[in-house]
Amino acid sequence: MYALVSPEKIQLPPGAVVRLPATWQQYQTLSQQRGDGSIPRIKYRCGEVLLMSPLPVHGRDASLIADMIKVLLDHTGQEYDAFTPITMELPEESGIEPDYCFYIDNWEAISGKERIDWLNEPPPDLVLEIDVTSYSNVNDYLPYRVPEVWLFRKKKLLIYQLQTTEYVLQEKSIYFPDIELQDVMARCLQVAYNRNTSAAIRGLKQQLNAD
Repeated sequence: MYALVSPEKIQLPPGAVVRLPATWQQYQTLSQQRGDGSIPRIKYRCGEVLLMSPLPVHGRDASLIADMIKVLLDHTGQEYDAFTPITMELPEESGIEPDYCFYIDNWEAISGKERIDWLNEPPPDLVLEIDVTSYSNVNDYLPYRVPEVWLFRKKKLLIYQLQTTEYVLQEKSIYFPDIELQDVMARCLQVAYNRNTSAAIRGLKQQLNAD
């Protein structure tokens, strides 16, 4: 399959990333042309559009890590709302589609809302991005002031936290300061890859209940 991007049709082979100069209006046209689907992923920044057709491993890892986050939030007694797919937009500046986003501290601010006003309402507290094709960039979330971004790259979890004007790599999460996330992640991934996601999540729940 070859790559084709036009106002009439978008066609990308799995794993492909396409970068094109574009205006905000052209980005909007491409997003509308894609319709209600979530493939390809589309984002806009600094006068360009990036399109990505995810590989199956992308979706599997996103589902597994999002389920892990939900288990950890439940275990620590934190209320939350989770969204996927979702499009975050700041007109003429940015458009991005995180793999998963979580409202934790600010869940009440968006509770029951069908649309979120990204200019006036709080951003997600935690965003998850799976990077298989070098499409993801933590700095895409700077305009939204997302407090914490998890970037999963090369089977490793990178935790970035917003420090005034930049994202800084950290060892601990704001939301799980007492949990060794790297160890939890490694165990879950091993079980998921050797068996399946459900076994990994069951094992995580059993481990947390035993501690």
